[in-house]
Amino acid sequence: MLVLAIDTATPAVTTGLVQLDAAAGPRTLASRVTVNARAHGELLTPQVREVVAEAGAALGDVDALVCGAGPGPFTGLRVGLVTAAALGHALDRPVYPVATPDAIAYDVFRDAPGQELLVVTDARRREVYWARYDETGARVDGPNVERPAELADRLAGAVVRRAAGQGAELYADVLGLPVTAPGFPSPAGLVGAAADAVLSRATPAPLTPLYLRRPDAVEPGARKRVSQS
Repeated sequence: MLVLAIDTATPAVTTGLVQLDAAAGPRTLASRVTVNARAHGELLTPQVREVVAEAGAALGDVDALVCGAGPGPFTGLRVGLVTAAALGHALDRPVYPVATPDAIAYDVFRDAPGQELLVVTDARRREVYWARYDETGARVDGPNVERPAELADRLAGAVVRRAAGQGAELYADVLGLPVTAPGFPSPAGLVGAAADAVLSRATPAPLTPLYLRRPDAVEPGARKRVSQS
């Protein structure tokens, strides 16, 4: 199956065209990963066109789409989800959401299985998004949002021995864990995390973004009465 992968939940704008085989797993045909937290909207669609062209394919050749669903900041995350939803609708192809930390974890366990893992991404505001995985690669906690020091306290006495993701790099001194690659999700990781659903042609879950934070904007309150003197 030919799968288009998209993720904008981190500062990286991730796109790729991936060949998915039940026996061999995901194989990336073309990819673009551009780290620019302020340019998701400008970069995503051109990157989609580039990876499709580089692979010698057309958008109509795509069998399914996989999109990172976060957690991530509102502005960047919605770019990927809306783009994936629009392409899926236009092409009449299924769109499978994937928790972004699952994609990072997939890459780690594919190359180095056997140890528990903490995936940590940058949530800005001196906070991180995190998820924990057991030695088989199954997610056992999260995704959550927390301050790095609070996460370190939570992990005290835990058996986690390694971490991955940009947040793990930024706060390595606080978390006290060895950091392994990758820092951002890859197209193969995104597709690998959704492989079972894609290959079985299961009905996709709703494209629900994992914001984890309450929105900054609030409904305006009642207008104050102006007293007349």
